[in-house]
Parts: sequence; structure tokens; C-alpha cells
Amino acid sequence: MDALVSTEWLANELGASDLRIVDATYAEGRDAAAEYEAAHIPGAVFMNLAELRDTDSDLPNMLPSAEKFASRMQTLGLGDGSRIVLYDSSPWHTAARAWWMLRLFGARNVAILDGGLAKWQAEGREIASGKETPRHRHFTTWADLKGVRDLDQMKANVESGAEQVLDARSAARFTGAEEDPRPGTAPGHIPGSKNLPQGAVFNADGTWKTGDALKAEFDKAGVDLTKPLVMTCGSGITASVLAFGAHLLGNDAALYDGSWSEWGGNPTTPKATGTA
Repeated sequence: MDALVSTEWLANELGASDLRIVDATYAEGRDAAAEYEAAHIPGAVFMNLAELRDTDSDLPNMLPSAEKFASRMQTLGLGDGSRIVLYDSSPWHTAARAWWMLRLFGARNVAILDGGLAKWQAEGREIASGKETPRHRHFTTWADLKGVRDLDQMKANVESGAEQVLDARSAARFTGAEEDPRPGTAPGHIPGSKNLPQGAVFNADGTWKTGDALKAEFDKAGVDLTKPLVMTCGSGITASVLAFGAHLLGNDAALYDGSWSEWGGNPTTPKATGTA
């Protein structure tokens, strides 16, 4: 299964015994669970990303423990040997965050539905409502944390420049022209980082740019995809979008999970403003 699958492919695979479909929509100010119950792709379960995090952390979207993650996946019926297809209807393209976490915790056959729920509905494909009742399945998990960066590693990287850092926030947030929406969080960006707003990796119809068109966006941001790369954003959500884009181009980037919520709110970290 490819990392990015089409609506046509998914329609042809519906009902396959090893296929699991997941609605991973998360968007502040919306009731994503209620939206899922109103309309979802047949057989899809709802992954609650608002809760699938370290709820003991002061930071908004830090990774949950491996035990918590495995428990939630088993409840959703995502088990060993599953082919997992993720989609969302979020402006932040949150299926990418679910993709990143699943791979981090040991799942390997994971894909994102190109165009998400919007494309599926626009094509007039079948829609279900209510809740699905998946069968509990065993999910063997291990956390491969080599793809995660913490605050100390990011501070060291400012000095060494060993890894390129790419920020998925808007240009106004990156340059500091726009104040950060989180109280007590400074404007600007990590010194030495570059900016690729997450929306730039999508076509006007919400499908992913691929191939040369996708690579052109990374090139414009000044990123060399043959070299180590770390993604960051406001809270680790849209950084996952860029991580998926890089993956499509053969670069398995790391992700700074604390992102600007941690860096911008820490008085000991250096901040830069203006363009990269």
C-alpha cells in the first residue's frame, strides 16, 4: 500500500478484512466527534487526537505514552497486520499527525487518503453515520524515538546546524509580524530555521502536491531533501504535514514535538524574527 492512496483505490478496497479506515479530524472550535457521527466513510472509526496526547503536560500536543497509545489503537480495532488508511476534514490536515504517531509507535502499513473526506463526498461516494463498533485487536507498540527532537536537542542544533529546521506555520507567525495566539509565547522562529507554510504542499482542491510540484515547495523554502531535516510548527500538528510531504519525497524527517509552544514560551531560548 502506498503512503498516499486515492479515493478510487479506497472505494475498491472497502470491506477488505485487513483494512482499517480512520477519521483523524481535529480542529479547535469544532466538535469533530459529532461531525464524524453525522458523516464518515463506511467502516471508519474516529481517532480523538484532542485526547491522544500527554494530558499531564503543560504543552498542548505532546506524544502520549506507548501504553496509552496502544490501548487507544486496540479500542479502535487497529491491530498488528492492519492496513490503516487515515483521512480528515481539518484545515490543519491532521491525518498527518495520526500517520506520524502510528509510524512512531510501530505501525508500518499506514496511508493517508488523498483529498480526505471532502474529495470522497464531492465524488458522491457512500457515506455512513453513527458510530462503528470495531472488534478489539492487539496492537504491539514500541516507541522509536529517534524521529523525535526535544528542547535540549533543538538548542544544541542552533549551535551546530547539523540538521535543517523547517517551520510549518504561516509566514506572518514565522517572521513575527503576527503575535502568537498563545499567551506568554514570543513571536518569531527558531534561529536558523526556514519556513514552508503547511498549506503550500496542497493543491487548490485539497489533494497533495506530489513529485516535482511537491519538491518545488521544499526547494523554494531552501531545503535540501538529501540532508537531515527536523520539522516544527506551533504545537506539533502541522509539522507532521511537512514530515509526510518529505516522506513522499524520500526524506524521513524528525519532528520537534514541543515546537513553538515550548520554544516560544521558554525565556531561555533564542528567538529570531524576520524572514529566514
